[in-house]
Amino acid sequence: MHTQSTPLLPPFAGTQRELLSFHFGPPDSGQKIYIQSSLHADETPAMLTSVLLKRRLLELDAAGMLAAEIVLVPVANPIGLGQQVLGQFVGRFDLGSGRNFNRHFPQIPTLAARAKALLGADPRNNLLIIRNLIGEALLQQKPLTEFDALQLALFKLSFDADLVIDLHCSLEAVIHLYTSEAAWPEIEPLARYLGARASLLATDSGALAFDEAHSLLWWNLQQQMPASQPVPDGTLAVTIECRGQRDVSYAVAQQDADAIIEYLIWRQAIRASTKPLPPLLTPATPLAGSEQFYAPVSGILVHRANLGDTIQVGDPLFDIVDPLTDETTTICSHTEGVFYMRRAIRFVMAGAPLGRVTGTQAVRTGVLLGA
Repeated sequence: MHTQSTPLLPPFAGTQRELLSFHFGPPDSGQKIYIQSSLHADETPAMLTSVLLKRRLLELDAAGMLAAEIVLVPVANPIGLGQQVLGQFVGRFDLGSGRNFNRHFPQIPTLAARAKALLGADPRNNLLIIRNLIGEALLQQKPLTEFDALQLALFKLSFDADLVIDLHCSLEAVIHLYTSEAAWPEIEPLARYLGARASLLATDSGALAFDEAHSLLWWNLQQQMPASQPVPDGTLAVTIECRGQRDVSYAVAQQDADAIIEYLIWRQAIRASTKPLPPLLTPATPLAGSEQFYAPVSGILVHRANLGDTIQVGDPLFDIVDPLTDETTTICSHTEGVFYMRRAIRFVMAGAPLGRVTGTQAVRTGVLLGA
């Protein structure tokens, strides 16, 4: 293993942060895996999973069992890690600009035109050409802010990976994941090993989150290139939500780290015997099919359903109790699916997001991820 430090653009005179990445396995193996955690910096369960992954990868690397280059970034957001307001950890948004750390990663608008002039009939050779073009374009980008420098540094570390795993967590949730329709056949075994209770699929959520910035880049090229210039799936990308912010324990983190290791064995990135695939607990559903619930009024929030419950149409999910009038407003589901995440708040203002239930039929369009 070797450690790489990437300095970020100093936001103020006399201050500078760095992004640390840990590199395992042979860099010339022909397969690269990139794993990061806590891009929303207050996602501690994901960070602990990375710690335990690192320990295991050190052992496997020392034993010569790694058949792929594996890059691990346990703290993907050193900016957000330093943001506290009156004792409250604020890691989702940059306090200087209000930008979400996991939204609107930069794209390369000239990529298709440049690729069209160079690609041939060999998909493998085309993959190498495209990665070279991406690398050249990233080298030319000049970040204006520390936020921009962080996004660029993360993309430089990961753009040439065959697989990108982005570890997050929600506020309160069961373990679930996000990926694209095209990637699902290769990601489904990961969902099995993790015991995912929901797998949400979308080619373009409209948010350009970190995982999608990789997969959508290749998907767009595939749509724009003619059949005579085939573009392979250059990067499979998945976001894993490691339950909720309070689900911090060695036992749970070890379970998730072990599941990722088993998946890497299945992908032949680790030389070891594969374990039989567990059953898929819940079929994948479209992200556009998830019903999102909002508070129609303000008041005390009382949960009527447990996370992971299978919900039927009409089932009550939330009560909102007005502490002045005693009036109770009940929010029921219009969807049949799994109640997979909810907010941690217990007193809500009108319009506040409350939680989500999976659904098999697309009911939403536009931007499919929250702010």
